[in-house]
Amino acid sequence: MEAADVLRSNDIGTMVTAAPALYPHLWSWDAAFISIGLAHLGVERAGQELRTLLAAQWADGMIPHIVYGDRGGYFPGPGRWGTAELSASAPQAPLTSGICQPPVHAIAVGRILEVARRGSDEDRAAGEKLVLDSWESLYRWHAWLARYRDPEGTGLIAVVHGWESGMDNSPRWDRPYSAVVPGPDLPSYVRLDRELVRDGAERPTDVEYDRYLWLIEEMRRVSYDPVKVYETCSFLVADVLVSAIFAVASDVLADLGDEFGMPPAQVADLRAWAARSRAAVAASCSPETGLARDFDRRAGAWIDVETLAGFAPLICGGLDADAERALISTLHGPRWAGHPDLVAKVPPTVSPDSAGFKSREYWRGPQWPVVSWLFGWAHARHGHAAEAQRLRSETLELVGDGAFSEYYEPLTGEALGSRRQSWTAAVILDWLDY
Repeated sequence: MEAADVLRSNDIGTMVTAAPALYPHLWSWDAAFISIGLAHLGVERAGQELRTLLAAQWADGMIPHIVYGDRGGYFPGPGRWGTAELSASAPQAPLTSGICQPPVHAIAVGRILEVARRGSDEDRAAGEKLVLDSWESLYRWHAWLARYRDPEGTGLIAVVHGWESGMDNSPRWDRPYSAVVPGPDLPSYVRLDRELVRDGAERPTDVEYDRYLWLIEEMRRVSYDPVKVYETCSFLVADVLVSAIFAVASDVLADLGDEFGMPPAQVADLRAWAARSRAAVAASCSPETGLARDFDRRAGAWIDVETLAGFAPLICGGLDADAERALISTLHGPRWAGHPDLVAKVPPTVSPDSAGFKSREYWRGPQWPVVSWLFGWAHARHGHAAEAQRLRSETLELVGDGAFSEYYEPLTGEALGSRRQSWTAAVILDWLDY
């Protein structure tokens, strides 16, 4: 009941805001997870959430990471991006940001269809209509990622901003960000997040924010042309977790395409993209640690930083049986989810045994229920039922305080970041209905 109330309270009509105060608009990958939770309250409403997002898709196929509603109260707002004025591909309405986020949307459509088929005839019809209505948009989205974020065909999808990864200030990005040098003409700004989350230790620093905003300035100066952004942006990293999500989401979309009779050539494209990215994610694994690695395309070097993204092959598959068992054992072992100091046996974003672990700081240590759901879903998909069930039960224990927070302090279980976060409530609602 509490999880449902969060989604209903944050619903402003055509969109469920990511959080009532800190994030008062629609975020791309949030919307996908939120739609999964909404399916348990009404399949039609779940479909509307994704349709709102897809209605803001750029003409070239990109799904933007923020779709702005009528409310203000968030920085950077649409004026800082200036996408409608600068890019012929950007929609004039609604206004959007100029970057993207992980492509989890096909996963959401597949999960909504599963929920719909357990319901009434009306639910089933609504779920199947969502597949038909969203297919072309999702295919174009995946094609955009393959064309513009992996133009060399390596299989690893690049991000041009840490925000595109969803893991904004992860230690993965420290070295690439160190090469981003804000110019003296960086426009001034006032952060609003610090007014809503008073403990500065929970949020990125001002130095980090300067770099975030400078990257926006670089993109503005090439009018968000995706070819020029890829060629000129100071930050260009082949993201192993985004690549893994892209691979498995392409598989899910291809499966839906086969079932619903979509164009064979498009289904074949999706299968090929999935296979290529799955192989690239597996090939990125460090011979020393067994963890997958990002690749800094500007520096021409692997990023050997131990974070939760290192377990990306468990999202998409692709390892041989022995390597997969070893990686699962590591994820649930004493350095990660099985660490003896954790309140709940849920993977932290950085291991407590790592020198870079910061228990309260965003993507540098806290536990995120939505990420646990993603790994749990992938475990179940790849036949690791016991591990999936363990993540479910431990995450439900973690969020037992009813705050539905954005993330949690792993050593104490304290709720951190935004409270009544929609995607947290959504994945919990989905897990409660298993």
